[in-house]
Amino acid sequence: MLHYHEPDRDYGTPAPAATANTVSLVVDAVAVSVPEGTSVLRAAALAGINIPKLCASDNLEAFGSCRLCAVQIEGKRGYPASCTTPVEDGMQVSTQTEPVARLRRNIMELYISDHPLDCLTCPANGDCELQDMAGVVGLREVRYGFEGANHLQAEKDESNPYFTFDSSKCIVCSRCVRACEEVQGTFALTIDGRGFDSKVAAGDNESFMDSECVSCGACVQTCPTATLMEKSVIDAGQPEHSVVTTCAYCGVGCSFEAQMQGDQVVRMVPYKGGAANHGHSCVKGRFAFGYATHRDRLRTPMIREAIDQPWQAVSWEEAIAFAADRLRAIQQRHGRESIGGITSSRCTNEETYLVQKLVRAAFGNNNTDTCARVCHSPTGYGLKATLGESAGTQTFDSVMQADVIVVIGANPTDAHPVFASQLRRRLRQGAELIVIDPRRIDLLHTPHRHKALHLPLRPGTNVAMINALAHVVVNEGLEDSAFIASRCETEAYQRWRAFISEPCHSPEALESATGVAADAVREAARAYGRARNGAIYYGLGVTEHSQGSTMVMGIANLALATGNIGREGVGVNPLRGQNNVQGSCDMGSFPHELPGYQHVSDATARGRFEADWGVKIDDEPGLRIPNMFDAAISGSFKGLYVQGEDIAQSDPNTSHVEAALGALECLIVQDIFLNETAKYAHVLLPGSTFLEKNGTFTNAERRINRVRKVMAPLAGKEDWEVTVDLANALGYPMDYSHPAEIMDEIARLTPSFAGVSYAKLDNLGSIQWPCNDAYPEGMPIMHEREFPIGLGKFAITEYVATSERTNRKYPLLLTTGRILSQYNVGAQTRRTANQTWHDEDVIELHPHDAETRGVKDGDWLGISSRAGHTVLRARVNDRMLPGVVYTTFHHPGSGANVITTDSSDWATNCPEYKVTAVQVEKVSQPSSWQQKFKAFDRQQTTLLQKGRRPAPEVSEG
Repeated sequence: MLHYHEPDRDYGTPAPAATANTVSLVVDAVAVSVPEGTSVLRAAALAGINIPKLCASDNLEAFGSCRLCAVQIEGKRGYPASCTTPVEDGMQVSTQTEPVARLRRNIMELYISDHPLDCLTCPANGDCELQDMAGVVGLREVRYGFEGANHLQAEKDESNPYFTFDSSKCIVCSRCVRACEEVQGTFALTIDGRGFDSKVAAGDNESFMDSECVSCGACVQTCPTATLMEKSVIDAGQPEHSVVTTCAYCGVGCSFEAQMQGDQVVRMVPYKGGAANHGHSCVKGRFAFGYATHRDRLRTPMIREAIDQPWQAVSWEEAIAFAADRLRAIQQRHGRESIGGITSSRCTNEETYLVQKLVRAAFGNNNTDTCARVCHSPTGYGLKATLGESAGTQTFDSVMQADVIVVIGANPTDAHPVFASQLRRRLRQGAELIVIDPRRIDLLHTPHRHKALHLPLRPGTNVAMINALAHVVVNEGLEDSAFIASRCETEAYQRWRAFISEPCHSPEALESATGVAADAVREAARAYGRARNGAIYYGLGVTEHSQGSTMVMGIANLALATGNIGREGVGVNPLRGQNNVQGSCDMGSFPHELPGYQHVSDATARGRFEADWGVKIDDEPGLRIPNMFDAAISGSFKGLYVQGEDIAQSDPNTSHVEAALGALECLIVQDIFLNETAKYAHVLLPGSTFLEKNGTFTNAERRINRVRKVMAPLAGKEDWEVTVDLANALGYPMDYSHPAEIMDEIARLTPSFAGVSYAKLDNLGSIQWPCNDAYPEGMPIMHEREFPIGLGKFAITEYVATSERTNRKYPLLLTTGRILSQYNVGAQTRRTANQTWHDEDVIELHPHDAETRGVKDGDWLGISSRAGHTVLRARVNDRMLPGVVYTTFHHPGSGANVITTDSSDWATNCPEYKVTAVQVEKVSQPSSWQQKFKAFDRQQTTLLQKGRRPAPEVSEG
């Protein structure tokens, strides 16, 4: 059943800063009491009195340009704008007098005199604030003709693939400009000219595509006319109903209204009630949803005996039976441990839970793992060891109380853009920024009061850097002694303090290792140590190292030492990459942990699951993903079920992964496209997108959000239903009629989810776990009074240089990252117009390194490492230090992971993507791997097409 709701009300201006003081006034004979600082416009709206407005919106600061919200106030001259007029005690406001009505009609008449009168054919017809306000003020005629100067022939800008800019319809209300500045923080739009000649301009009077616009959609969303309009609405017309759901891209977890015509998504509009995004969005969530109905979607189950044979389209029943028979046969020949499963961080909590349950209950082993292994597994290990919980400590909103913000190994504007906009807003309010990253990220260019401090460390020296910062804090008396005494384990602290105080950890001693000037390190340490509220945000540049777990513990040490834990504005905040990385970890996807991070060796916890599931659970951890690959190549691991992960593209040392996949007797892939992993599969089970299913995602701030189905699954089944079918075919009974029942089971068995239910989620909107009897509505800020382990525990963080080092043969260090327009392996975004911005991965290198090699921008470069060789186009810029090169990994043919090595974190096997010694040189042809990739891709695409043509009728059961 679709979820319907009324549109959110706009109160005209933002709520004032929190205050205990209230002001009483009378608006149209209605007594109103509101917080001090409230505008008259908002006070009236809160009382249910609607004042006409055009330039005002409650996500933007009051501007007062349209004058349509004019009112009469007893004792005040003229007709002040209610949006810019704060309330006063005893104020008497009249909003509907005849003079006010006449003034509003005159204002509206002037607007309409320079506006096309094509309402019936206008794409905004039925959703146009100008049209609505003309009706509200009672405008019935326009006395001014169009003979004089006007803007009716202004040129339309259609350069952006997702929206048009028709300046002939612009009323210069400045809402788009203000949204770009205040909400997004890009400052791509301005008002050019003065008076009658004023107009909205992108950049320096450029097209939208040539400007700094990042296509977040904030300008489109706030435009009160058809000036900025989605092309999807122009083509399809206005939507007629909407469903609130959660974005399936990054770990921010934005809430959206999927606005529909029947079962067709017309547009995705950020939902104002979303606690993670507050009505904002990025280009991916806002516009890049077309992949859901792309022609490449897998719509029919398929099977084959070997990967060089054509696919055979079959019914769901035949495909499931084929997969189950194969898995049973493998276990009979090779033993119980010879098969396993990989869960997806793109699928829902409920679906992920069922996959690990399938492995443990139906496969009879703990060979389950997830993509978090290759991204944030060190977060789980490091935070569990020091703070007692494997998750971030704050809400995203907490950043608005931070005074010093430290960003380590993360690029929020590209990887977590909606949170980045909020972070930028805080910087504009006066917070200080410290960025620790080998690359100069866009966040450093944010206009704000303080100069940002950038510590461009050498890749692989994170632990040296965090130790140097902590050394300064301890040796310069910047510790929070009271917090340490009351909240931390004394013996562990004393050991750590003695360790970190040693001269070998000083910024001066470590300067040669990190490459960062000691004075800059001391400046950063003092800023964070002296801050009233210091917050740390980190990403894969922290975890994807051989010392990833050590670095996470080092970050926790620094936060504990300065008392920056357990309140608003502080904390240790991992920025999770995919939409449900946090949830996939919570749901027990790791081979050593049951749901809720309960170790498989814990007899009490294991007993609860055994009683509920009716099976014995192995008390020994199973294989991690790298172990699965090695075992497949050695011949002891033969069957793998992969739900929604493309390990052939995303995991390091691609040639090794391909060899492992090729050695399997049965690879079952459940996904929405024929991805790189699926090309090695024997069973293809069509997956469903987030638009085709019910469930929940858990974002980077532990926020559980509802995912609601807006259309039927193209292949007939939601992902959880496929897993249920496979379990039943293997002889282990699963019986669920809706994901809500799966969540009820999760709540029974997982203490941190004990109070979670769909009914409560629908009532509250979202919940941040833990949610239990002690915290029935969740816990936004963790560790306020105590840690799950009792006292915070400092950890010894010895810096050990990575084994991946440069030499004469490989003199450069390669590090990797993401870009705004693409997402992870690109399977979704590459099938949208986001390709316009980034249609290939390139290799960035410093001008010095380019000059010494005779490389120019756009040259083809061969990149060689100890693991392999690939070819990418050169992009010469100075964002990197000399000696460091950078690339993204969104396009499978680029082979970015062909050159990354098997080096990994000592505790979790998280690959060291961020440090690979390489050499680059000019070349004239693709690498041998790329040539083989293209040939294999052509072969597998052809085999898929052959299988699709004779497809029999498919059962929807």
